[in-house]
Amino acid sequence: MMRTIWLRFLSGPDIDALGIGTADVIAAVEAVVGAHGRGETVFEPRTHLVPRNDGAGHFNVLRGHVDTLGERGLSGVKIVGDFVPNYLQGLPSELAMMTVFDPTNGVPLAIMDATLITEVRTGAMTAVGAKHLARPDSRILGHVGARGTAFANVTMLDSLFELDEIRVTSRRPESREAFAARLREVIDTPVRAVATADEAYEGADILVEASRLEKPTPLLRTAAVKPGAFVVPYGTISAVEIDLLDVMDKVVVDDWRESRSGRFGALRAHVDTGRLSEETLHAQIGEIVSGRKPGREKPDERILFWHRGLSILDVALAHLILTRAEATGTGTMLRYR
Repeated sequence: MMRTIWLRFLSGPDIDALGIGTADVIAAVEAVVGAHGRGETVFEPRTHLVPRNDGAGHFNVLRGHVDTLGERGLSGVKIVGDFVPNYLQGLPSELAMMTVFDPTNGVPLAIMDATLITEVRTGAMTAVGAKHLARPDSRILGHVGARGTAFANVTMLDSLFELDEIRVTSRRPESREAFAARLREVIDTPVRAVATADEAYEGADILVEASRLEKPTPLLRTAAVKPGAFVVPYGTISAVEIDLLDVMDKVVVDDWRESRSGRFGALRAHVDTGRLSEETLHAQIGEIVSGRKPGREKPDERILFWHRGLSILDVALAHLILTRAEATGTGTMLRYR
């Protein structure tokens, strides 16, 4: 007789009620990045589904497995939509859903709203990169972009560094002002909304580019990168100049295979033209977190970290959420069969 299978559905409000904090997220992401560096993960590069919708957006499909989560490991699949004009409908630009599975028998364990996962895992990866690659005495953060992931970028970096000033900007004045106001509600560091990317990046120690462009446009200019700076460009469409890597002492990625895949990404042109290759790459971030390669070695090094978003981060945060939900009885149990 076939056994009955139940799975847990976790809505956005269910997940919000779990009270998962910034430190929890950063710790989970750093742990799985280290596991990746030790070869304890399995994942495939993301694939894209681009509907015929007049360029309104596309879907990313991410698949991953982590050996070290729980007694048997955990596998998961996330689908996330990337629809820039969604703000016109009062919707987030990125909406996501995740399913996680028992890797020993294929039984689905949970379906969850992965919108929060998508937002915070990106910021946590930025923070983990900064922890290992930015100068510990970094004082000025320049951030371009005000989309959902931007909030986690800024607040998580602020939690790790004693910043003196945060400068933010985005294409729409109302967007950057609202973003700055939201940040001021939760952090004590002075936040200044500026009109241009040049103003945001001038003299900054940490430069993050998280823009939402329709076509390549140089917002993060090579000349803005001073000695000792830490640079994180991860917009879907390139917002950097082609000679940016020429001034970098080290270039780090989340995963080299992921960096070569797909048609999107901040450094797509650099990979396609050979400016960024396996030979010029310093390391994958997992190699640094696991101690296999050095991170920052000198105060004046210019270091760039390009992360595209690994599925294993989603799996790790889904495990964190599911474990806490099981312990508190959160969510709705649905009969699968």
